[in-house]
Order: sequence, then C-alpha cells, then structure tokens
Amino acid sequence: MNIRRKPNATRDRVVRKTPARTALSPGVFVRAQAEQAITQAKRAHNRLREAIDLLPQGVVFLDEEGRYILWNKRYADFYEGSADLFQEGVKLEDTLRIGVARGQYPEAEGREEEWLAERLDRLKNPRGAHEQRTADGRCILIEERRTSEGGIIGLRLDITEMKQREASIRLLFDANPMPMCVVSAPAGRILAVNEAAVAHYGYARADFLRMTLDDLHRAEDAENLCELIGGHLEEHTGRTWKQTTSDGRTIDVAIYAQPLPYDGEAGVMMAMLDITERKKAEARIAFMAHHDALTRLPNRVLFRERMETALAQLERSDQQVAVLCVDLDHFKTVNDSLGHPVGDMLLREVGNRLREALRDTDTVARLGGDEFALVQTNLRAAEDAGTLAHRLLDILRAPYDLDGHLVTIGASIGIAVAPFDGADADKLLKNADMALYRAKDDGRNTVRFFEAEMDARAQARRRTELELRLAIAEGRLEVHYQPLVDLGSGRVAGFEALLRWNHAERGAISPAEFVPIAEETGLIGALGSFVLNRACHDAAAWPDDVKIAVNLSPLQFRTGNLVDLVLAALKDSRLAPQRLELEITETLLLDRSEQVLKTLHALRKIGVRISMDDFGTGYSSLAYLRSFPFDKIKIDRSFVRDLGQNPDSQAIVRAIVGLGSSLGITITAEGVERAEDLELLRAEGCNQGQGFLFSKAAPASDVPLLIEFCADASAAI
Repeated sequence: MNIRRKPNATRDRVVRKTPARTALSPGVFVRAQAEQAITQAKRAHNRLREAIDLLPQGVVFLDEEGRYILWNKRYADFYEGSADLFQEGVKLEDTLRIGVARGQYPEAEGREEEWLAERLDRLKNPRGAHEQRTADGRCILIEERRTSEGGIIGLRLDITEMKQREASIRLLFDANPMPMCVVSAPAGRILAVNEAAVAHYGYARADFLRMTLDDLHRAEDAENLCELIGGHLEEHTGRTWKQTTSDGRTIDVAIYAQPLPYDGEAGVMMAMLDITERKKAEARIAFMAHHDALTRLPNRVLFRERMETALAQLERSDQQVAVLCVDLDHFKTVNDSLGHPVGDMLLREVGNRLREALRDTDTVARLGGDEFALVQTNLRAAEDAGTLAHRLLDILRAPYDLDGHLVTIGASIGIAVAPFDGADADKLLKNADMALYRAKDDGRNTVRFFEAEMDARAQARRRTELELRLAIAEGRLEVHYQPLVDLGSGRVAGFEALLRWNHAERGAISPAEFVPIAEETGLIGALGSFVLNRACHDAAAWPDDVKIAVNLSPLQFRTGNLVDLVLAALKDSRLAPQRLELEITETLLLDRSEQVLKTLHALRKIGVRISMDDFGTGYSSLAYLRSFPFDKIKIDRSFVRDLGQNPDSQAIVRAIVGLGSSLGITITAEGVERAEDLELLRAEGCNQGQGFLFSKAAPASDVPLLIEFCADASAAI
C-alpha cells in the first residue's frame, strides 16, 4: 500500500536552518586584533599613570629622541610654569626653551644658551644627579638614566628643605666663634674652615684648603684620625688630640664631630675646642693633689701609694723595704728667729738635698711641717737603711745659705724595715714614727731603728688618754671661736669652733697632740659631740647672719649616728640649720665610700652647709668636688703665708679662687697673718679670710666684741 505523507506545515516551519557563516577577510581580522591591543595598551598606560601619580617624586619617561611619553602629577607640579606644554611627543628641549623664556629657571638668566647647552648635554649623557633651581624658590634634585631601549627615565626630588637646613648649618658654621672645619670622609681633606679656625690656627684660608686633617695632628694620631673620619665618630668624638698651630705651638684640642655632606661629597663637620689652658689648670690641680706646694715633693697621698706599691712587690721577692721618718732639729727656732720666708726656703732646700741623695727607685715626701719621710726599696739588709740615714744626717747638717743667712740644723731619723717591723703601710709608718720619737728623745741628730720595746711614747700617749677622759668627764674642755671675715665688707661672717684643753699641770695642750689620741682611742665621738653642742648653743645667741663652723673627724662618720647628733644639737639649741657649717678634711674622701657620701647628702638635706678644710695639702682633687657639691673650700695656710713673695702660691690661690667662682663655692683663706697677703686675697676675689691678722681664737664671752670691732679693724688694715 502506497501511503503518502501529508504535508505538515508545523513540521515544515521548525525545520532547522543553519545560517551561513560570513567569511572575514585577513585585513579585517588583523585590524580587530590591533584595536584590542591598543585598548589593552591604553589600559596599561592609564594604570601606570595612576601608579606613578602616587609617588612622592616627580617621574618622567622620554623616548630616545627626548620626547615626552609619560609623566606624573608631581613632575608637572615642579614645572608649573611650563606644564601646559607637556604633551606626548613634545620634546623636553622645547619645553626647556620656553621655560627659560618664561623665567622659570633663574640660574639661566643672562646665560640662556649656555645653560640650555649644559642641561641638554646632561640629558643626552646622564652622569649622576644634579641640582636645579626654579623660579618659585624650589631646589630640585634631578637624576636621569638611559633605558635599554635608549629612552630616558627621569626622577625629580624636592630638596628645598634639606638645602635650607644646609644653609642654616653653613651660617652657623661660618659665624661660629669656635674653630670649625669640614673634612672629606674618609680622605680627611679639609674642604672648608670658618673664620674662627683661620684666626685660631694662624693658617691662611687658602693654605688650610690645601691641607689634610693629618697636617694638624701628630703622627701618632693618624690611625685614630682614620677611624674618626671613617665612620667611628661615637668612639672618638670629644676625645683630646694634640694639634699644631702655624707658629709651631702644640695645643690640646677636644674634637666634636658629626657627618655632614658638603657640596655633594661625604664629609665630617668638626668643632675644635682648645682646652690647652684647661688641661694646664687640671694638671696644676692634679699636681697639687699629689705634691707638697712648698717643696714640690710628693705629699702623703703619693707617699702612701709608693709605699703600698713597694710592699706589694716585696711579697714577690726576698728583699726588704725601709721607711725613714725625718724630723728637722731646731727648725722652729729658725722659723721664729728669721721668719717664715727663711723657714720656707730652708724646707725647700732640705727637700732638694733629700731628693738628690736618693736613687730613682726611692721616694722622699714632705708629710707636713718639718716632717719628711722616705721609702727605700730593694734592700738586701736593714743595715743599708742605716747607712743611708747616717749619710742623710751629714747632708742635712751642712750649712745653708738662705738669703744671706747662714743656717745650720740637724735632723732625727727613725727607721722601720719591712717585713720585720710591719707588712702594711700604716703599721710600717707608725713604727718608723715611734723610732723617730726615740731618736728625738735620745738627744736628736741621731738615727734609731724601730724596736719592739719602744714603749715610752706609747706610755705617754696612754697617760694623755687617761687625762683626756677625765677632762671630758669633769668638763675641763673649752670651745674658743676664731672669726671668719668677709673680705668684701670686712664684717664677721662666722666663727670656727676650736677645742681647747688647759691642763692643770701641763698648761695648754695642743689639739694636734690630743685629738689624734682621741681618734685612736675612740674618744673622738665624745669630743665631737661636746664641741658640736657647745658651738650650736653659743651661736644661737649671736646675730642671725653669723654662722658657726664645726670640724668633724673622719671617724665620726663611722658611728652611723652623725646625722642624728646634728639634728639633736640643732633642736636643743634652736639654731637654724643654715647657720651651721660642718668642716671635713679631705682624708674623709680618700675611700669615697657610699656611707660617707650618703651621710654628707643627708646633712645637706637638713640645710647644713658642708665645707672642705685644708684644700690642697695632700688629697685635693677635682674628683672630690665632682663627688659632692661642697658649699665652701678652705685654702690651707701653707698657700697663704707670704703670698706676695711666692708666685707659685699666688698662682695656686688664683686657680682655687677661680675654681670656686666657676662652681659657685665660697672660698676661705686660712692663716691670714699679713696685711699685704690680705690685699692680694681681696684682689684675687677670695670671699673670706681667717687668721691672726683678724683675731686668735677667743672664748665665747669675747664673740660680741669681735663681731662689733672686727669690721673696723679690717677696714683700718
């Protein structure tokens, strides 16, 4: 059966018809790809522009012909006067020319073509950074580099503030009164000096600029100078160097340095402080700390150091060390009959003879007054010390020609030998001193070795101790007062309390005799407490502007209750703390223990003033003045006596007064006995004076009269 399909319109309508593809020509396809690449490039270009616009530096990209490709907003800001010209494809050279014509580059004024040639040469041949000034006052640092394709990348940095700081530093440098220079690092060539350096060193500026830092210094400084300018500033800045001026003088200079770029070169700016005079003053004071001012011999401090050194070496050898104590016979007679100047001349000559008689390994010192001591080292037998002692007797009793006076004296010598008579400095010196007293007791002008049975002096001291205890218990001690006179106004500024013992049988006993015994036997606490309380009670009745000075023994600091004793004395007497001055000797500060300093600060906190007594007699040091803020320094009488006849003493007094003035410390001169010495002290600016010229120490009943009349007496003098 032939069945025919009927037409189905719906079916026919849904018959799929595949559209025919339109074939693209090759040219159309390439053009489409190019348009897509351009779009992507523009997007990348915009992203790059957005990125570089975030940078704080100005950035510009040029092609190999110097045409603008890309720049950021910061770059356009730098050149606001010609930014309207910036377009892709425009040459930088053209914008520069127009910028010059518009006055954008003040450095080009009057030399436009020359300036443009230099700038374009730098553009074509980049060779490091250079600076450019713009009309709005900016200073721009330009750095340009060639790319691998031949283009140019340029960076612009605003260094206006940095240049202003450099200008300020340069102004400070040029006008500074301190000598200053700038040297290259690390070569050390002098790049610049200020007027102060030219004036101070005496070199012409042109000569300076041909020199290196080495030319100013000694050869031995070369290595350290290399470190100083080579980056180790913190290790060497502030240290002292030896330099030479144009006239050949050697000066001490403290150099303070810091890095400072100079005209595009790494450099170091140096301030050079001449401390020559300060070093000399410090050397003088350091010498004073270890030497006797009169004889220039070592003092007690240096002598003790030499003893300890010798004894330490003794432990490592089989040799012996001898200590010889020398006391001049009848020196007081010479002093009293011919006067202190002749007595001082005699002491100096004795010191010279003793020094010349010793080996370099031995030491002679003046301990005070007419007492000398020697350390003799490397002895094989004790008899060697006896041989030296007898030779010294012969040397010392030879006549002295002293300013036309022919003087003959003798000496007594005591000897103690280590290790037999003691292995430490204190014991050895004490035993030598006991032997000296035996020599004096045996008729003087003789030599005695220490012997264990030497107890006569010990017995005498024991007797003095017992009598002193009785005098304290029975109230036989008195306090006398010597005025401290203000040299400017002539009025009494205060009094020093001085202990007096008038023995019923022996008469007046010197404190120099019984105070050491009190210190050795523990009685110094009772004596010190008595003087402190008596002085405060007496001073409470004086005018409010008159102070009282009380001496303290170093041993009083060891008890631990000194502050309480002072507080109790002030409370009981109702004396204002500001009116009390406590005088300490420099021996107290030898160990500079924390306890001593703590006690001194506690006393100072109360309001009490602290004074250093006998400054310069054996232990003085600037270090002590740094360790505690003293209110007063008392110049020892040995520097004041015959001040007008002794230039060395005058120089020392001047140095101490100057030191006190700079530190705000009151300076008091002890032992003022002559009117001419008083005038010299006034001329030097000394604040106070104390001595027989004003008054001897007097009982408390005489204090009102001294206050009333001392000013008139000073004015009359």
